[in-house]
Amino acid sequence: MKAVILAGGKGTRLKPYTAVFPKPLVPIGDIPILEVVIRQLRSCGFTEVIMAVGHLAELLMAYFGDGSRFGIRIEYSREVTPLGTVGPLAQIAGLNDTFLVMNGDVLTTLDYKNLINHHRERGGIATVATHKRSVRIDLGVVETNGADELTGYVEKPSYHYRVSMGVYVFEPSILPFIRAGERLDFPDLVLKLLGAGEKVVAYPFEGYWLDIGRPDDYEQAAEEFTRLRHEFLKEPITP
Repeated sequence: MKAVILAGGKGTRLKPYTAVFPKPLVPIGDIPILEVVIRQLRSCGFTEVIMAVGHLAELLMAYFGDGSRFGIRIEYSREVTPLGTVGPLAQIAGLNDTFLVMNGDVLTTLDYKNLINHHRERGGIATVATHKRSVRIDLGVVETNGADELTGYVEKPSYHYRVSMGVYVFEPSILPFIRAGERLDFPDLVLKLLGAGEKVVAYPFEGYWLDIGRPDDYEQAAEEFTRLRHEFLKEPITP
């Protein structure tokens, strides 16, 4: 099975770490976050990875090469201009069967085989891995009516959401919705699909997930990867 890894972004929110490194090469513990992803995919039975690269692509290509030292075949699709989170798919050949698409900076214990099975069982054109997030408002929230009269008051409420994990499963029939050379992000693709009457499915995941987007996220990921390494890479615990 094939996986497309989106590794072309500049990682501007993670500066200064990404000033000289592409974001997927930023290390957590003793290895880059993208190597963790590659090793997880291999253990789940993936045999081929296509990296969509752009910013500092040469460093990624030099580190991962053809994938032989990781036990998986790696090819590259290079962006001349940024194409968004799904735009790069239009220039990748050979996506003729169900395939995975994911960001290259996701730290998770998600079992990709279970995600693929869920996708096939539900029969959608696309499946989105989702995770529960809570947002706490550290202020009193005032509820009013049209006459500016208070109708309620909630002190420091928490709101709960299902958010995208940046991991998707697609059918090849999704490709006609993506125009070659045009920038397209996943939210816009979803609206296109729903507008066309296509079935898009969610996969709720309750395990560990962290999007390494900001410096504090990176520091948390580095600490938790070191502590829980065996859960991410299924390595034996050494005494």
